[in-house]
Order: sequence, then C-alpha cells, then structure tokens
Amino acid sequence: MNVPSYRDRRNATAPPWLPGRATTARRLSTAAAVAAVLLAGCGTGTPKAAPRSSGPGVSLAATAAPSHFLSSIASNPTAAATTCTNSTKLAGWSNRRLAMLTIAVPVSETSVSDVTPEVSAGAGGVLLFGSRAPSDLGSRLTALKSHVPGHLGLLVMTDEEGGGIQRMANLAGSLPWPAYMGTHWSPAQIQQNVTKVATKMAAAQVNMDLAPVVDVDGRNVAPGRTNPDGWRSFSGSTSVVSKDGVAYMNGLRAGHVIPVVKHFPGLGGSSYNSDFGPARTLPWSTLQKVGIPPFTAAIKAGAPAIMVSNNIVPGLGTNPASLSPTAISSELRGKLGFKGLVVTDSLSAKAVSAAGFSVPAAAVQALRSGADMVMFDLGGNVSSRTSSIASAITNAVAGGHLARSRLIDAAGHVLAVRHVNLCS
Repeated sequence: MNVPSYRDRRNATAPPWLPGRATTARRLSTAAAVAAVLLAGCGTGTPKAAPRSSGPGVSLAATAAPSHFLSSIASNPTAAATTCTNSTKLAGWSNRRLAMLTIAVPVSETSVSDVTPEVSAGAGGVLLFGSRAPSDLGSRLTALKSHVPGHLGLLVMTDEEGGGIQRMANLAGSLPWPAYMGTHWSPAQIQQNVTKVATKMAAAQVNMDLAPVVDVDGRNVAPGRTNPDGWRSFSGSTSVVSKDGVAYMNGLRAGHVIPVVKHFPGLGGSSYNSDFGPARTLPWSTLQKVGIPPFTAAIKAGAPAIMVSNNIVPGLGTNPASLSPTAISSELRGKLGFKGLVVTDSLSAKAVSAAGFSVPAAAVQALRSGADMVMFDLGGNVSSRTSSIASAITNAVAGGHLARSRLIDAAGHVLAVRHVNLCS
C-alpha cells in the first residue's frame, strides 16, 4: 500500500524412468499403475490411489484400459504422471470462485471475524488495517482461516515496514524507519532484526508483509501527499536499496512471512502520492537505471511477490502501472522474468479513479494487465464492494473482456505463493 491516510497514520506506531531394459511385465505393471491414476481423473475431485497388484502381472483395473492407451503411457509415463496440475484443477472451478481467490479483502485487525462471509466464499487474502493489534489476534485469525473452502490456506497481510507504518508493533516488536536502517544498520543487522519481528508476526498467524519498500528516494522527509516515500526508503542510493531490500526480504522469509517487494517500478522521485491524486514516477529511461535494479536484485534473490504502484510511468503509457500490461506483462513478467505473485496497490487510490476506473473496473483491468491479486481500502460496505469486484471479474470473463485462462493463471499464482498443491 502507499502511505495510509493521515487519520490512520496518527494512530500508527513510530514481512524420475529411465527406459533401460525393463521387462514387458514391469513396463505393463508400471503403466497400469499410472493408468489407474489417470483414469481416476484429476478434474475437480480428489485423486484416487492406483490399485496395487499382488504380483508382477497386470492388475484387473489395468486390463480394463485399451492396450494402445497402456502402450502410450508405458512409452511416456512422465506425461501421464504430470497430467494433474494446479491449472488443470482450477479449470474445473467456477469463474466466481476463481475471481474470489484474486481478491484481498480489507478488515480491521480488531474485528477480523467481520470478513468471515468473504473468506467462506473463497477470498484469497485479507488485509489487516489498524495501529494496535489485539493480544489474541492469532486465535482470531486461526478461527477465520477455518472457514477457507477446502482449507487451502489464506494470505493474511499487513503493512509492517517500520517507523510510522507499523500495524502490529505491540505484538511483533518495533522497527525504525527504513531510512534509519539504511543509514545505521548493515544488511546483516537489517535481516536479523526483521527476522525477530517476522517470527512474532507468523506466531500471530500473519503470513504476508507488504514490505520491503525498495523505492530509491533519499529525501529526508516524512512520507505524505507530495512524497509517498521519504523515510520509507532505505536510501537515495540504488546499490544501498538493492542490498538492504534483499536483506529485509530475507529477514521476513527467515521468520516464515511472505515478503511483498514494492512499489514496482519505483516511486522514488514521484510527483505526488497516488493515494491522493494522479501521480507520475520519474521517466522510464531514468527508472531503468535508478529504480529497477533493486527489483532485479530482489527477483534474483527469489522474491515471491511484488506490488505494482498506481503511478503513471512516463514512457510506459498513460494508465497507472497497476493497470498497465506494458508495465506488468512486458516489463515485470517479460524482461525481468518475474514468475511470482503480482499484487496491485490499493485500487481505491484517487489516481485510479482519476484515470477513469471504478474499483471493480480497475480490478478487471489489473487482471487483464497481468496482476494476480487486487486490493482496496477499508471503508464503506466491504461485503458489497467485494461482491461487486467478483461480479465485475466474472462478467468480464463471460463477456470475453478477460480471458478465463488469465483468471486461472492469476488464481494459480495466489495458490503458489502459499505452496498449495491441489493435486496432493
């Protein structure tokens, strides 16, 4: 997310078959076992175990399969063994369920049960807002997770950057502003201290941190309307931000929290804060030299997720980056080779509405552009807004404005970041 509203920040606290020479019997036996698994199907049901043969011959279940089919599997067992994937499973899901998996629903950390209906409907994540988490947050989130369909896990995320942007420091411990870390701590110290906080976050059932900020911005100011970064940035030096960002990211991972590197392609030097209105980054030609290297370093270090900003990038089009296929599909996915989860910044930002998009329409455009998960702010009727977003996505698929394959791909990325295997 970008900087919280002023009201929010006032309460903030200061993430294997070598063919070999196997006998015909052994080939048929192996083929039978694989065939049984394949015939059991890998649609939307649970894969069934293949019947075991009491000897080296072919089991009765296998003899029921056509001989040419067995022969084909015997010659290429790997193909049969890899038939079931998350994508083939997701292809059997309804568009509505797929859509819900791409939504992160906002909720106050003091009343997480408020989004039980959305979690029960398959929301992929929840985004915690607040400044002081309840002491029993862990048990509350455990209860919430019990409502996830199929018990496939839930992304529970928050903004725990350090300094004035910390939502559960009272439970997890406090970190200074990144600018302080970048000036006074070595990468090793950053990683060590972040791991301590992440471990406590994980203990409270929070498994994703919308951090680190790897924007390159050396301005010595508090973040605000005219500058979304300031002290949120480790440094005005690209090399320092690259090293410190990876250290912070690794600290979160060591504490079993999923980091979300942000805000691609870099907010350093932005003209304004997109939460409050249209904002532009530095020109793309400049960002490629100054702002992109920290993201490249994070990707090379195994970044599991990246957040895309709502700023327009001069040289990459006229839409906010979060709604730009050029920024996400061409640059982030294509040229940088990122294969993880792509999350949008809050689509409630004034920069998004100023570009002519309602939150539901922006969600569709973000998914079309290559994003996998969309977020919006807390406020108003969250249940109604979540339903509107899910409906907009399903209607876009039905109307041919959003490829179903893209929706399946997005849902697959949401499951992958949580290491969920639908075929196991």
